[in-house]
Amino acid sequence: MSKLNLAIIFGGKSTEHEISILSAKSILKHLDRSAFNLSVIKIDTAGHWWLIDESNLDEDAAGEPVTLVPGSPKAQLISLKNGSVIDTLDVAFPVLHGVFGEDGTIQGYFKMVDLAFVGCDVLAASSCMDKDVTKRLLRDAGINIAPYLMATDNRIPSFEQVESELSMPVFIKPANLGSSVGVYKVKTKAEYDEKIKMALTYDHKVLIEQLIVGKEVECSVLGNEEPKASLPGEIVTNTDFYDFESKYVDSNASKTQIPASITEEQISEVRSVAVKAYQTMGCQGLARVDFFVTVDGEILINEINTLPGFTNISMYPKMWEATGIGYSELLSLLIQLAINKHKSDASLNVKAREVK
Repeated sequence: MSKLNLAIIFGGKSTEHEISILSAKSILKHLDRSAFNLSVIKIDTAGHWWLIDESNLDEDAAGEPVTLVPGSPKAQLISLKNGSVIDTLDVAFPVLHGVFGEDGTIQGYFKMVDLAFVGCDVLAASSCMDKDVTKRLLRDAGINIAPYLMATDNRIPSFEQVESELSMPVFIKPANLGSSVGVYKVKTKAEYDEKIKMALTYDHKVLIEQLIVGKEVECSVLGNEEPKASLPGEIVTNTDFYDFESKYVDSNASKTQIPASITEEQISEVRSVAVKAYQTMGCQGLARVDFFVTVDGEILINEINTLPGFTNISMYPKMWEATGIGYSELLSLLIQLAINKHKSDASLNVKAREVK
């Protein structure tokens, strides 16, 4: 079989730019090179696209400036130097975390240029990115979530209301960020007033969540029409909570355990609820569903990540490896799911009707 023309697209304008670089390095290390002709595209922090060599993943402006445009029959990778067609593409793998990467933005761009892409479609990506919208949809579907309140730029609940409805301490987190960026645990009015303002510098919407005492459990989901869930894993931290430092900086601050140290019945329920949540949100391709399992055995969904990390310590590939799917095989499956989804979309009757 002929090789597919695959674009690995990483970097981006979000606060998770550096994590995206780490994910891209790991994916490039494990990708089956016999199956793909590869284009490596870095989006710098200003939003410019560069076709680069793999040796320059950490450098900006170290390649040829490019863009994507529709083609016939395939999307075209165009040089911005001279307007020439560098290559045509079959599929894109957006290794982009956070805003402009997993919020539906780039997914809409791929659909406009008619390019197959790994991961969720526009609506699922944007809905899952907004933690407030996610919680509302899951709650309407009868799926347990952690109690919370919302704050916006011009509507901030008082400390007294938060203390009355949620009790202290609470977690404050931007609605549309990941990797624990801008997340704070607060106990006092002074902390609350300060951290709400800080969180609102990252997003116009901020969640105020009740502290849940229990285990932090994650589950990987894979598939389109018939998704499957991996064995769940557990995050064990030595810090106050699983913050950015614990995830990516201090290797001694946390560890992972797969499968999670919960009962067999709870493992089965986590996997079942993960698939239900995935389908409720309209996800395709992949997502990581994050849970709390309380000391009383209650299972609550925390959030859903539609483009989770793929670094050498990331849980999404590790959980699938523990379930029986290796990293390289997983990448190939995700790319094939993208091709299948694109073919299915192409079969729909969406062309403009002729007006006589």
